[in-house]
Amino acid sequence: MAERFTFSIAATDGKARTGTIHMQRGDIHTPAFMPVGTAATVKAMKPETVRATGADIILGNTYHLMLRPGAERVARLGGLHKFMNWHRPILTDSGGYQVMSLSELTKMSEDGVEFQSHLDGSRHMLTPERSMEIQRLLGSDIVMAFDECTKNGASREEALASMERSMRWAKRSRDGFDSGEAHAAKAALFGIQQGSLDQEMRAASAEALIDIGFDGYAIGGLAVGEGQEAMFDVLDYAPGQLPADKPRYLMGVGKPDDLVGAVERGVDMFDCVLPSRSGRNGQAFTSTGPINIRNAKFAEDLSPLDESCACSVCDNYSRAYLHHLIRAKEILGAMLMTEHNIAYYQALMAGMRDAIATGSFADFAKKFRSTYLRS
Repeated sequence: MAERFTFSIAATDGKARTGTIHMQRGDIHTPAFMPVGTAATVKAMKPETVRATGADIILGNTYHLMLRPGAERVARLGGLHKFMNWHRPILTDSGGYQVMSLSELTKMSEDGVEFQSHLDGSRHMLTPERSMEIQRLLGSDIVMAFDECTKNGASREEALASMERSMRWAKRSRDGFDSGEAHAAKAALFGIQQGSLDQEMRAASAEALIDIGFDGYAIGGLAVGEGQEAMFDVLDYAPGQLPADKPRYLMGVGKPDDLVGAVERGVDMFDCVLPSRSGRNGQAFTSTGPINIRNAKFAEDLSPLDESCACSVCDNYSRAYLHHLIRAKEILGAMLMTEHNIAYYQALMAGMRDAIATGSFADFAKKFRSTYLRS
């Protein structure tokens, strides 16, 4: 049987690293971008199409799946992989962020978070132990510790209390994960660093997580409205506070230029809804920057979305056709735009992996920034 979880670094270039996470359901090549499959689906895409873009792993959402269709039901139906026909690794988030961002009424205590479902108003309690149980029922390959995502703009006292609570929850998550012996024998658990924009707090968080011991470490509490400059300021030191021999995962990021800047600073894994959500809304990411396919100037444009893109959408469909589909609100428009965007992100990650391996990442980043125009 394949090893439960190992991470090997094949090459470094400055702080940037490329390597491979080995798991029983397959290898994950890093730097890796994980398409978000919130409700057991990457919206508007079939799993086989997601894989064809080059994705090694996808993300599932604990909060949404526990509410609908329910973790116990997914378990009865054979687990998340079988349920959605994705047989490679799945990372599941802990549910903590969605509890804070989507629930109107929440009540936090040391035990966990009591919240009201955004679907039907039903009351639920999410604790570190319950989060581990849900992720176990789903059959997650990479389980995230339950944490509190510190809100942007929190005072130092609020951020410190939040971070320290998350570290106590991290230990309970570790214990809860380990109690699921059969699942723990084949899955991995990642801890989540918190500490807002404060270097000292982030160092204390990293120290607490390392003391508990995890298979990988996430950098949490960023991409919550602080802006790219502030995020990069944190990433100038945060990855280096985490173990060099473990994967580093920046949660919820981001735009293509965010990814390049974060890889430059030593990050290995990413997830974001942006390529799929933007695709459904008519925005395509291209090598020269994002474009809004709804714009009238594309109505008779027979060129592909991106001349330098090798995806099947760019091979077969024109900007004019995609403009028509999106303006007409045809389902195929969302499908094709999402497929292109996910393929673009995967090609960007592959390009960074190749550049790191050949020691040319600085040139890659310089060329990217000279051609990619931010909207």
